[in-house]
Amino acid sequence: MAKSHDEIWDEWSGLVNMAPKELEDWLETEESKSVGWDSGDGEATGHKSGKRIVEIKQTRKADLSDDQWDHMGKVVGYIKRHKAQGGPDEDMEHSDWRYSLMNWGHDPKKG
Repeated sequence: MAKSHDEIWDEWSGLVNMAPKELEDWLETEESKSVGWDSGDGEATGHKSGKRIVEIKQTRKADLSDDQWDHMGKVVGYIKRHKAQGGPDEDMEHSDWRYSLMNWGHDPKKG
């Protein structure tokens, strides 16, 4: 059964913990561009997702499109799966695991 917009919003709000400007700045770094699967055009899927997340976070809830809601659900699922894998025991701060999550709007150092 598909989640309601309210369920997606609640999960999204709890998991996407990077502010739009913070995420935009992160996406400009070499670390951000160094992780993830190429989407076929030289840009990683997670990096593209980060750009969409910035747009979504700058949109009022009432104005979100169905496509944006779908992407929010995808982001929630990705973050949950990636977090469940667990990060490295050492140097989590500089790990590909953290960098990937940050491309999807979640900084695990924030909790």
